Order: sequence, then C-alpha cells, then structure tokens
Amino acid sequence: MEIKFCENNYTHGIEDVVNKIKEQLENVTVEVESCLGYCGDCAVGPFALVDDELVQADTPEELLEEIKGYL
Repeated sequence: MEIKFCENNYTHGIEDVVNKIKEQLENVTVEVESCLGYCGDCAVGPFALVDDELVQADTPEELLEEIKGYL
C-alpha cells in the first residue's frame, strides 16, 4: 500500500497522522510531496492518496481511521 500526503496539508494536523502510520502500520510506503494537485481538497481539510485514491475526513483522527479501513 502506498500513502501520499501533501506537505501543504500539514496545516490540518496531518503530521501526527503521518507519524502514526509510520509507527503503527507495516508494509506501507509513506510519501510526503510538496503538492499532489488536489489544492481545493487540501484547503478544505485533511486528505491523503491511498494507492492513488483520494481519502478525505473532517479531522486528522478520522483520516487515520479511514486509512486503516483500507487495510
């Protein structure tokens, strides 16, 4: 599984999600890129690309749970 995060989305508390995924989940590749091209979504709230599929949530905690649901 590959999970990508936008560096600009850190304003929504994504850094904790990135760290928790690296600590808790095995067989997952985590990348933080300067821009993923989802600027509208990035401005609204936490998101990630899980195997190139957009995953969004209202809070970083909810995003982490959504990502775990893909396992």
